[in-house]
Amino acid sequence: MPRVLAFANQKGGVAKTTTTLSIGAALSERGRRVLAIDMDPQGALTYSLGVDPDQLEETVNDVLVRRLPIEKVVIAREIDLVPANIDLAGAEAVLLAKTGREYALQRALRDVLVSYDYILIDCPPSLGILTINSLTAAHGVLIPLQCEALSHRGVGQLIETVRDIRHFTNPDLELLGVIPTMYDGRSRHAREVLEDVGSRYDLPVLEPPVRKSIRFAESTQAGRSILAYAPSHPGADAYRELAGVLEGEGHTSEEDG
Repeated sequence: MPRVLAFANQKGGVAKTTTTLSIGAALSERGRRVLAIDMDPQGALTYSLGVDPDQLEETVNDVLVRRLPIEKVVIAREIDLVPANIDLAGAEAVLLAKTGREYALQRALRDVLVSYDYILIDCPPSLGILTINSLTAAHGVLIPLQCEALSHRGVGQLIETVRDIRHFTNPDLELLGVIPTMYDGRSRHAREVLEDVGSRYDLPVLEPPVRKSIRFAESTQAGRSILAYAPSHPGADAYRELAGVLEGEGHTSEEDG
């Protein structure tokens, strides 16, 4: 059975998509079969893998709303991709009218579970039905977190949502920890934010932190992960190390209190 991991943070601009793609690419480098699912109507993960969201005829929206088999929309790229575009924005209203709406993605994944070692879900920057679907389908949640004070104000709300998901739809969901992104090690403020998040929410902080770099924006523009675009870059190495942490993730999960 594959490990299904959701990358979630309702604050945008925290390198959530970059982290999803980069860890997926790092796991692929380690010989793992990886599927990435774009659950954001903005289609950032889709674009980051060199696919134009506006040119797609079928996306994850068709999987959730029309129950199109998920393998019909998979695109082979650096890692396999279930793409998204703005059509997904309408799925919220459609799913709200359906019975078992929280389980739409989990149900769709059943047909491809045997084909992958890891399924990574890039959640939208909100706590609506698309994120609830993602968390219901996942085994674990990772929180990419920009190392600035305002970036962690919503972490508590996300943790409450995870607790609700455990209670109502997915009792085995694990909070695996925070992935520090856009880190400036020269900044005392960044170090203090990391310490505060770990202690305030009793969450593991996965290491190493990923430092700020223009190369991440360049790799997105090129439609490739940082590992493919600049394989020897420190950011690529950081994500390789984080992938190694996840491969032995048993000691990183948070105990449910």
